[in-house]
Amino acid sequence: MENRVKITDTTLRDAHQSLWATRMRTADMLPIAEKLDNIGYHSLEVWGGNTFDVGLRYLNEDPWDRLRQLKKIIRKTPLQMMIRGQSLVGYQQYPDDVVEAYINKSVENGISIIRIYDALNDVRNLETAIQSAKKAGAHVQAAMVYTVSPIHTNEHYTELARHLAEMGADSICIKDTAGLLGPYNAYELVKSLKKNHDLPVQLHCHYIGGLAVGTYLKAAEAGADLIDTATVPLAFGASQPPVETVVRALHGSSRDTQLDIHKLFEIAEYFEEMRKEKGFKRGVTRINDMRVFDHHVPGGAISNLVTQLEEQKALYRLGEVLEEIPRVIEDLGYPPLVTPTSQIVGTQAVLNVLTGERYKLVPGEVRDYIRGYYGRPPAPINQDIARKVLRDRTAISDKPSDLLEPRMEKLRSELADQVTREEDLISYALFPQVARRFFEFKRNGGFQKGQNYQVRENLPKLERNISVAPEKAPAGKKAGGPKETTPQGQKASRAADSDTAKEVGELNVSDVKDLIKFIGDTDITEVSLESAGVKLSVRKGGFQAAEVPVRLNAPPANGAQVEKPAAAEDLSEQIADESQAEDGLQPVIAPMVGTFYDTPSPESDPYVQVGDQIKKGQVLCIIEAMKLMNEIKSEYDGEIVEVKVERGQPVEYGQVIFLIKE
Repeated sequence: MENRVKITDTTLRDAHQSLWATRMRTADMLPIAEKLDNIGYHSLEVWGGNTFDVGLRYLNEDPWDRLRQLKKIIRKTPLQMMIRGQSLVGYQQYPDDVVEAYINKSVENGISIIRIYDALNDVRNLETAIQSAKKAGAHVQAAMVYTVSPIHTNEHYTELARHLAEMGADSICIKDTAGLLGPYNAYELVKSLKKNHDLPVQLHCHYIGGLAVGTYLKAAEAGADLIDTATVPLAFGASQPPVETVVRALHGSSRDTQLDIHKLFEIAEYFEEMRKEKGFKRGVTRINDMRVFDHHVPGGAISNLVTQLEEQKALYRLGEVLEEIPRVIEDLGYPPLVTPTSQIVGTQAVLNVLTGERYKLVPGEVRDYIRGYYGRPPAPINQDIARKVLRDRTAISDKPSDLLEPRMEKLRSELADQVTREEDLISYALFPQVARRFFEFKRNGGFQKGQNYQVRENLPKLERNISVAPEKAPAGKKAGGPKETTPQGQKASRAADSDTAKEVGELNVSDVKDLIKFIGDTDITEVSLESAGVKLSVRKGGFQAAEVPVRLNAPPANGAQVEKPAAAEDLSEQIADESQAEDGLQPVIAPMVGTFYDTPSPESDPYVQVGDQIKKGQVLCIIEAMKLMNEIKSEYDGEIVEVKVERGQPVEYGQVIFLIKE
C-alpha cells in the first residue's frame, strides 16, 4: 500500500472562500487549471460551499458553467465538492428530491468526490446525500465536524465514524473549521480511527490559531492518508496551511508527498500576482483568532462578527460578543461552529449583547434550530431558553427533511416557460430570489447601455467594506462624525494631490477602482466619491451602473483598540429619541443593519400593511442580515399608520421602519 500522504488542494474553493469572500472568478481559475492538474494532487476542491450562492448573487456567474469549464481542462485530477448534507450549498434544509437532483447533476457535470457534512453531526441529515452520491457513482467522503466540548471526545468521533462507515462512506474526513484540533490530540484521534476502521482518513484543518501544520505532521505520523492545503498566497489565517510548507516538512520522511516543490511555486506565483492585482488580502492570524480555544469561532466567522458590529456602530463590544458566544454554544447544546451554526450562534450572541437582554430578539433561524428544524443537537438545549424562545410552539423529533414537501416537479411545472435547463431549475430551487435576478441579468445580456441597474448584488457589500477618512473639520468642530450636509457633485481629491500623506483607513478614487476590480468588473470607466464620502457613484461606459452609500468611518491603524464612540447610544435611547419625533405614534426600530422584506417569500402576501390592526408579538417584517432572516415583532397593540421602507430596501441600525398608533 502506498505510504505517501496525498493532498487535496482547496485553492479554488475553500481557500478563497475563507480569505477572499469567495470572490475569485472563473476567468481567474482557467489559466492555471492545467498546471494544477499536472501537480499530482489527490483531488482539487473546486465547488460547493459558498461558491454557488456567491456566483449567482455577486459575480453574475453561472456556477454550473464554471464546473463544466474546469472539467474541460482538468482531466487527470478528480474534482471535489463540499456540501452541507441536507442543506447542500444553502443555509436551510431542502427536500430529498432537490438533494438528489443537485447531486446527480453535479456528478454529471464533472464532480468525482463529494465531501458531505452536517453542522450538528446528525447522521440523519446525511442519509439522502450519501445515498444519492453513491447512486450517482461518486466517491463519498463523510465528514465529522470537529469541536471541543464535554460531548466531543475521541471516543465520540470514533463511534461516529463507525456509523458513517455503515452508511456507505468511502472515506472519513475530520473537518476542523475552527482550528481547534491540536497535534497530539490529532495523533490520538487518527490512531483510534485507523485502529477501529479501515477507511482512508483525511484531515481538513484551518490555520486560524496556528496549530494546523503541527497537527498535520502528527496526524501523518499516526497514519492519516490525506490532508487539505492551499497555495501559499491563499493560505494561513482563516484558510488552510500552505502546501509548500507541508511538502517541505514531510520531504525525506516515510510520508513524503512526492510533489514537485518547484512546480508548486510556479502556481503560487500566478496566484500571488492575481492577489496583488485585485487587492486581495493575505491570510493573517490575529489576536482574537489565537483566542479560538476560548470562543471556538472560525476565522471567517470572526470577520463576519467584526463586520456586523461595525455596521451596528458597536465594534467596541466585540470582546463582549466573544465572551457571550461560549454561553450561547452551551445553551444550544454544544453545536460545532460551522455554516450555518456559526452564523446562528454568532448572530444570537451579537443580538444578546446589543439588546442588553439575552434572547430578547431571536432570528427565525435560531428559533428553528431550537425547534429541531436543523437536526438534533449534540447535547440537550437549555430548557429555560427553549421555553422563552418557543413559548407555545413545540419542538420536533422527526428528521427535519421528512417534513418537507417534494419541490422539483412543482417547480418544473411552474417554470416551464421560463427555465429550460435542469441545472437552472436546481439553481432556482436552491436560491429562488437570487436565481430570478441572475436569470433576468442573463436575459438582458448583462449591463445594457442606457439601463440604470440598481446592482447592490453586482457590487457586493461596498457600503460595508469601504471606509473613508473624514475631511478635515472646520475650526470649532470635531472631526470623525458624519457631515450634516454634503455639496452635490463635489468629488474627493486624490491622495496624490493632497498636502497630507494618506493615513490608514483613508480612501481615494484610485482605491475604489481597485476595489471594483477586486469584485470582478474590469470595464468600469468612471468612479467618483462625493464630498465627505457620502456616496460612491460607479459609471460603466457612460451610464450609471451603481450608486451605493459609503460610511464615514476610518478604521484605527495597526489594530488599535476600538473605543466606544462618543455619539454611540444604546438602542433604547435611540428608540426614545425617535418616539419624541413622532407625536402619539410608536416607532418600530430596525435593531440591525440589513435588508427589509415585508413578506416571507416573493409569492407571499405582506405580513402587515397600512391600516392593519396588530397585536403585541405579531411578526411585522423580516430583516435579512448576517445570512439570517430575522423576524421583527411588534411590542404594541395598535394600528399600522406608516410603512417607512420598501421591500428589498437596505435599512440602518436604529432606522424607523414602521409607525404604530397604539
